[in-house]
Amino acid sequence: MPGTSMVGDSSSWSTALVKISPYTFSAVGIAIAIGVSVLGAAWGIYITGSSLIGAAIKAPRITSKNLISVIFCEAVAIYGVIVAIILQTKLESVPASQIYAPESLRAGYAIFASGVIVGFANLVCGLCVGIIGSSCALSDAQNSSLFVKILVIEIFGSALGLFGVIVGIIMSAQATWPAKPV
Repeated sequence: MPGTSMVGDSSSWSTALVKISPYTFSAVGIAIAIGVSVLGAAWGIYITGSSLIGAAIKAPRITSKNLISVIFCEAVAIYGVIVAIILQTKLESVPASQIYAPESLRAGYAIFASGVIVGFANLVCGLCVGIIGSSCALSDAQNSSLFVKILVIEIFGSALGLFGVIVGIIMSAQATWPAKPV
């Protein structure tokens, strides 16, 4: 009957997802790891930088020491680059007959999931560090004794990105491709 779908129909989402090459999932995961991490870093730098420039009008002394907040945001992008390199080294060639083997699919999904986790953890980390860096610049302009106290909080915020990197590396350990026949 037209218009009805049955379980196992070739147009279902599950069939479509299984027919996508594991290399495509891997490439998208690697791109998300680096792209979204850089987006998080840029967003954090934007938030911190705009507040830093505004607060430096009142207190020019804060400009140089509050650049540490921009460096913390930039570290988020570096986390994404490092994980993308690690994930890229996980790719291996597989014979065409084994490209859709369960082990190949698992490896592709593991690299994809690792990239998504790292990318979005670094996006949130960049926002967190940017907001804390912004408040650090504004409070340092008012009272210079608050700088070190808020900087400690900013260090804890930047640890979120490291947690994402650790989880991504653990998840990518599941990416084992089928052995080539001898």
